[in-house]
Amino acid sequence: MAMVLDAFASYLVDMLTQAATDEVKMMLGVTGEIEKMGDKLRDLKNFLADADRRNITDETVREWVGLLKRAMYEATDILDLCQLKAMERGPSSVNTGCFNPLLFCMRNPFHAREIGTRIKALNQRLDDIKERSTAFKFINLGSYEDHRSNTHASHHGNLGQETVGDFDRSAIVGDKIEEDTRALVAQIMQTGKDVNNGIKVVAIVGVGGIGKTTLAQKVFNDEAIQGEFSKKIWLSINQNSSEVELLRRAVVGAGGNAQLAGNAKDALHRALMQALKDHKTLLVMDDVWDDGAWERVLKIPLANGAASGSRVLITTRDERVAQGVAAIRPYHHVDTLAPDDAWSLLKKQVLSNEIDEDHISTLKDIGLKLIKKCGCLPLAVKVMGGLLRQTGGLRRDWEQVLDDSNWSTTKMPQELNHTVYLSYEHMPSYLKQCFLFYSLLPKSRIFNLDQVVAMWISEGFIHGNSIDLEELGENYYKELVSRNLIEPDKSYVDLWVCSMHDVVRSFAQYMTKDEALVAQDGENDILAKLSIQNFLRLSIETNQSQSGELDWKCPQAQQSVRTLISTIKIKMKPSDSLATFSSLRTLHMESADIAVLLESLHQLKHLRYLALVNADISVLPENIGKMKLLQFLVLVGCIKLVNLPDSIVKLGQLRLLSLPGASMVPRGFSGLTNMRKLSMFRAHMDDDWCSLDELGPLSQLRFLELVQLENVSAASFAANARLSEKMHLITLMLACTSKLGNDGLVKEKEGVFEEEQQRIEKVLDKLCPPSTVEVLELKGYFGRQLPRWMMSTSMVPLNNLKIILFSDLACCTQLPNGLCQLPNLQFLQVSRAPCIKHVGTGFLQVAVASFPRLNKLVLKGMVEWEEWEWEEQVQAMRRLEELVLSECRLRHVPPGLASDASSLKLLILHQVKHLTNIESFPSVVELLLNGCPDLERITDLPNLQKLTIENCPKLKVLEHIPSLERLVLKDYAMEKLPEYMRDIKPRHLQLFCRLWLLSAVAAGQSGTEWDKFSQVEHVKAYAGDGDNPRKWYVLYTRGDNCKLDSNISNSIIFEGTKIKHTSFVLICLNNLILPVYKVV
Repeated sequence: MAMVLDAFASYLVDMLTQAATDEVKMMLGVTGEIEKMGDKLRDLKNFLADADRRNITDETVREWVGLLKRAMYEATDILDLCQLKAMERGPSSVNTGCFNPLLFCMRNPFHAREIGTRIKALNQRLDDIKERSTAFKFINLGSYEDHRSNTHASHHGNLGQETVGDFDRSAIVGDKIEEDTRALVAQIMQTGKDVNNGIKVVAIVGVGGIGKTTLAQKVFNDEAIQGEFSKKIWLSINQNSSEVELLRRAVVGAGGNAQLAGNAKDALHRALMQALKDHKTLLVMDDVWDDGAWERVLKIPLANGAASGSRVLITTRDERVAQGVAAIRPYHHVDTLAPDDAWSLLKKQVLSNEIDEDHISTLKDIGLKLIKKCGCLPLAVKVMGGLLRQTGGLRRDWEQVLDDSNWSTTKMPQELNHTVYLSYEHMPSYLKQCFLFYSLLPKSRIFNLDQVVAMWISEGFIHGNSIDLEELGENYYKELVSRNLIEPDKSYVDLWVCSMHDVVRSFAQYMTKDEALVAQDGENDILAKLSIQNFLRLSIETNQSQSGELDWKCPQAQQSVRTLISTIKIKMKPSDSLATFSSLRTLHMESADIAVLLESLHQLKHLRYLALVNADISVLPENIGKMKLLQFLVLVGCIKLVNLPDSIVKLGQLRLLSLPGASMVPRGFSGLTNMRKLSMFRAHMDDDWCSLDELGPLSQLRFLELVQLENVSAASFAANARLSEKMHLITLMLACTSKLGNDGLVKEKEGVFEEEQQRIEKVLDKLCPPSTVEVLELKGYFGRQLPRWMMSTSMVPLNNLKIILFSDLACCTQLPNGLCQLPNLQFLQVSRAPCIKHVGTGFLQVAVASFPRLNKLVLKGMVEWEEWEWEEQVQAMRRLEELVLSECRLRHVPPGLASDASSLKLLILHQVKHLTNIESFPSVVELLLNGCPDLERITDLPNLQKLTIENCPKLKVLEHIPSLERLVLKDYAMEKLPEYMRDIKPRHLQLFCRLWLLSAVAAGQSGTEWDKFSQVEHVKAYAGDGDNPRKWYVLYTRGDNCKLDSNISNSIIFEGTKIKHTSFVLICLNNLILPVYKVV
C-alpha cells in the first residue's frame, strides 16, 4: 500500500485538470468522458481516507482498494502517454507556456481514437468500482487537501525552526545498558562446564523495540570480548532465510571462502569448520525467530570446528527459542523502561522551540498514561514523542491521542506495534505514502536524502509546482525524522543518511504487502511469491556473502511493476529485456552485468528514476534520448563509462545527473534547464564536449560539483557559467586534481608553475557563488591566494554559508580573513595546506565577534604550521564545541582560545609536533592526544571526564583534573606506567602496552606497578600479538574482594626473551594477589 489513495487521487486529479480543455474533448470524440473521469475521482476522493483506514483490517475493503488503485495507476499511464506523444512533436511545443499534452496528442486522429477508447473503458471500471463502494458505507473523513492546507502548512512553519540538535538520540534501553553489558560479558566469559558440545549459548530475550540488538552490539564490541575471541561473527537472522544463505554468511563472517564451497550444505559445513578451526569464536545471532537456525544449521560446524570456550549469543522475542537452543539460564531479559525514565525520554522527544520543559511537565499525568499504553518500550515511547511533537502542546491535543480508538485495533498481527500504527494513522496522507515507500529500501545499502526524495517524486508522491519539488521532499523527509520513524546516521551530516528500525519497518511492510514484495535472495519462498502474485513494487536485495544469482525471468514476469530495486546479481541471457516493464517509474539496479538490458532501456516510456550503480558498462545506448520523462539519472561507480551519448541532451525533464568520475558530457547540455543537481561534471575543454560555459542557462541548480578545473584554459569560460546568478544554489563543490602526495607535500614531479597558478586564480575568481550557498567545498586548489570573493565578505555576502571544507591547498600561504564574519558558519575544515606556516590576527578580527556560530573547527595536514596568533581583546568562537588540530608544528595553543571558547567540549590533538603543554581549558570534557612527541604537561582542566593518551612519551605532569572518569593510555614502547598515574584517580583505566609491562600489572600487589593503578575502580589492560591488539588481557576491579583476572599463560615475554612452556597463576587471598610462576 505504498500508494495512499487519498494523496494519490489528488495527484491524479491535478493531472486531469491540467489536461482537460474544450479542444481536447472535441478531438476525443467522446464528449464528457474526461469530465466523467474527473468527477468520479472527485466523488470517490471524499471517502478515500476512510477506505485507507479500513483497508488495514477489513479484507473486503482491501480487495476494493486494490481495484481502485490499479484503475488510478492506469489513468496516470494514459496521461503519461499523452505527454509523450506531445513531446514527439518537438521541444518547441513542450516549452510553450500553454503546453497541454492531451491536446497535442488528440490532434492525431489515431492517437485520439486510442486514448479515447482507453478513457471510456477506464470510466466503465470506475463506475463498477464506485457502485461496489456503496456496500461499505464509507464516511467522509476529510481529504488530502484538508491535511495539506492545515497540518502540512503549519508544519512547514515549524520545520524552518528545527535543527538537527532538536532530535534527541537517547540510547533506546536507557542508562541501564552499561550494567547489562557488563553482566552479559561476564556471563559469556565465565569458564566452567559448557553445554551444546562445548559451545555455551547465551540468550537476550525481549519484545520488539526494547533494545536487544543495541545491547548485543555493545557486548560484541566490548574490549574484553574483542580480546578473548579470535573470530567474531555477527548474523542478522531473517525469518525466511534459507539454510544455505545462513551458512554462506557465516563462512564469509569467519573469513572463509563461500564461493568455493558453492551452494551444497555439506560443502558449506566443511568450509565453516575449516575457517573456525582452532579459533575461539563468538557467534551473535540477532533476531532469531525459531531454534532451527542454530540447531539444524550452525550448531554442528561450530561444535566440530571452533576451539573450546567458544560462545553463541542470540537475541529473540520468544523465550521458547532460548529454550530450543538450550541457552544457559537465567536468560537475560531486557526490561522495559521505568515510568520516570520513560517520561524523561518522552519529554526529550517532545521538546522544541515552541514547547518548553516547564509546560510539558504540566502534562505528566497524561504522559504517564500514554507511556503505559506504549508498554514502556523505548522505541514506542520515542515514536509517541514524535507524534506528540506534531499534534501540539495543548492538554486537549494529548488527551485526543490518549483517547484515540485506534489503540483498540485488534485485527493487526500481534507482533506489530500499536504505537507505530497510531502514529501512522495521525500522519497526513502525503506523508503516509512516503513513509511506506521508505520501508522498501534494502537495509544493506545506503540511500541518501537525494535518492529517497527522487524516488518519491518519480512515484508521484510529491507533486505540485515543479520548481520546489526537491525542497518539499526534503521537508517530508525531515518530518519523518521528527516523528522518530526514521533515525539519522550520526556518521553523516545534516540528515544525509537515515535508517528505519526493524519494528517500524515490519509495520510499514505489512501495510504494503498487497502490492509490494521486499525479499532477500536467500529466502526460501521468493520464487513462489513472484509466481503467484502480481506486485507493483519489487525490492530484492542480496547479502554481501551471496554469490548466487536470480534468473531474470523471475522478476520479468511482474509486468505491472512500477518500482524495481535490485541489489542482487541477476543471471542474464542475450534475449532478456526490460520491455515487459511497461509501467516502470523507478529502476535502481546494483549489478555488474546488466549490459544486455541496455538495448531495451528506451522502451521504459514512463521511467522517471534510473540508477545503474557499479555497473560494468562502457556505453549508454544512443536511443536513451527517447526516455522523455526521465528526471533522475544516477551512474555512480560505472568507472568504464567515459563518454555519454549525444542524445542525453534531449532529456529535457532531467533534474538530477550523478556522473562517474571519468565521464564526459556532449555539447548541447545547456538545454537541460530543469537540472537541479549535477555531480562530477568535468571541466573539459575539447570542442567536441561540453565545457563550463554551457552551465550558464542552468538557473535552477541546487547542487553543483565541478571537477578537473585545472583544464579550464581561460577565465572567460568560468565567467560564462554564471554561478553568481544561480539563486537556488545550496551546495557548491569546486575541485582540481590534487598536486599533493601522501606526505601532504607537493609532488616533486608535479610542481606548480607560476603561469598555472595565475590562471587557476583567475578561473576561481570567476566561479563566485551566489549568496544562497550553504555548503562550499574547495579541493585541490593550487593558487597562492584563495579566490577574492572568499577573502573578503564585502565582495559577496555569503551570509547563508554553514559548512566550508578546504582540502589539498597546495600553494596557499594564508587562511582567508573574511571567514570570521560569516554569521551562520557552523563547520570549518582545512585539510592539507602545506604552505601555511602562520595563522595571523586577520583570521580573527577585533572589531566583531569572530565566528559567532562556529560549532566545529578542524585544522589538519598543515604540516608547516607553527604559530597561531590570538589577540587578547578578540572575542571569538563562543559556540565552538569541537576542535581538531592534526599534523602540524604548532608550538602552543593560544590562551585566548582556552578562555574564549567557553562551549568547547571535545579537543583532539593528533601529531602536533612541538606542543609542550595543554592548560586552562575550563569547559573541555574529553581530550584525545595522539603522537605529540614533545608534550610534557596537562594541567587545569576542571571538567575533563575522559582522557586518551597515545604515544606521548615525554608527558610527565598530569594534574588538577578532578573530574576525570576514564583514562585510555596506549604506548607499546613504555617500560613502566608513568609516574603521573599516582596523582590521578580515574574510575576507569584502559591500557594498551607491551606484554612485559602487562605481566607486571598482572602481578598485582607484588608487582612494581601496583601503587600506580590500585586506586582505579576498573582496569582493562591489553597486550597485542600480531593483528590482535587485545590478545592478552588483565581485568581488575577494586573492592573489598579485589578481583584480578588474566589470560596470560603458556608464554611470558621478558624484553625479547621468551621462556617456553611457562604457566602463570594468580592467587587472591585476603586482598593479596600472588603471582606464581612455574617453569616446566
